[in-house]
Amino acid sequence: MQEHWWSLYILAIFMIGLESKLVGQAFQPKFAEPITNLTVPVGRDATFRCLVHNLGGYRVGWVKADTKAIQAIHDHVITNNPRVGVSHNGQTVWNLHIRNVQEYDRGHYMCQINTDPMQSQMGYLEVVIPPDFVAEETSSDTVVAEGGTARIVCRARGQPTPRIIWRREDGSDIVIRSPNGAKKKATIHEDEVLTFTKISRSDMGAYLCIASNGVPPSVSKRIVVQVLFHPEIQIPNQIVGAPLGTDVTLECYVESSPRSINYWIKDTNEMVISSEKFEVMNTVISSFESRMTLTVRKLTADDVGVYRCIAKNSLGEVDSSIRLYEIPGRVIENTSSSAKNEDYKYSSPIEGPDNQFGSAERSDDEDDKENISETLRSHPAKKYPFNKENSTNNKSRVTNGTDDTRKNLSNNVRKIFDNLETEARDAVVSGSSYSKSHFNIVLTIISAIKYITY
Repeated sequence: MQEHWWSLYILAIFMIGLESKLVGQAFQPKFAEPITNLTVPVGRDATFRCLVHNLGGYRVGWVKADTKAIQAIHDHVITNNPRVGVSHNGQTVWNLHIRNVQEYDRGHYMCQINTDPMQSQMGYLEVVIPPDFVAEETSSDTVVAEGGTARIVCRARGQPTPRIIWRREDGSDIVIRSPNGAKKKATIHEDEVLTFTKISRSDMGAYLCIASNGVPPSVSKRIVVQVLFHPEIQIPNQIVGAPLGTDVTLECYVESSPRSINYWIKDTNEMVISSEKFEVMNTVISSFESRMTLTVRKLTADDVGVYRCIAKNSLGEVDSSIRLYEIPGRVIENTSSSAKNEDYKYSSPIEGPDNQFGSAERSDDEDDKENISETLRSHPAKKYPFNKENSTNNKSRVTNGTDDTRKNLSNNVRKIFDNLETEARDAVVSGSSYSKSHFNIVLTIISAIKYITY
């Protein structure tokens, strides 16, 4: 009987122990879900959340995995970092807070439960940094002589690594020249370094270096490339003519870098400045181009001559000449002010490089043809009857009663002929080609002289 009761006691103890073990296993703490990885810009706040079921009397701790530094245990902060804090919602939600995140906060953070064995899970904190230029490794404004090589650099830091692109501020293409002379044009150039080989004045201007990595804001830096060269002058018309009493404009186009000092000199070596007689203007076209104009008001015989446009900068000086001459025989009638401005202001038009002669409104050919026509119309052919005795020679003879008229007519035509001959001679000396129409006028005048003389 005693042995029977002892067996029952042992069985009861075994059953109680087994029940306790099963109950303990059924209510063991466990994580409800994984910790979410975080990506936070530097300076912002980050919060990890750890969800635990059936925590019971166990405790939750936070550890920075890479340094093994304990951040907090349950609701007490252990680290000396004042930016770290903890909070919880009941026994289920446990939070780790990191304020004003810095780059060195990047890494794995572990949530632990002090069971045996210990339970843990981790989340990763990625700290992203917007791009910023490395000042000591980024170029400033650059100056280079034309034909040389220029290299501008733009370096930026950030996380992720920034992408660097170049573009011109005015939107035009960037020209990349290879050592073998090949050229490539592109609106955008992607690289930290932008190299100009055999740089040209057309490469001059402002370039924008833009760094971006998907973390706002993107940043840009403006770098100005200045190409230096001595002044150069282009003249649309080297010879300009106008009637007396009219306004005439002379013009020169200047390219220079650095920007040149531009002025006009007359053949008397006097500098021409703006006054009631002259209007001097200098118009900026681009960073290295400008247009010089000199307007002579109410042209007189004293104004006729050679005018020089001069451009001077630190690299050199250049000048070019324009000859201003009188177009004879033009009669200026009284008209309204608007008509005067339209009809009698002469200017050398912008033409191709091969045409170095010009006057405003009409060419010299048209003016000279009109003078000849008006002269011949004023002396009709009927005043010069044929001599029947010499009719076989097909030559007209002038009667004694018209000698004075014939003499005046010949002088007028010879004057036109002399002016044209002088112009042709000057053109040949200067190397310019004389147009076919000029020779036609000369032939017309010769015919008129023969007609009058014989």
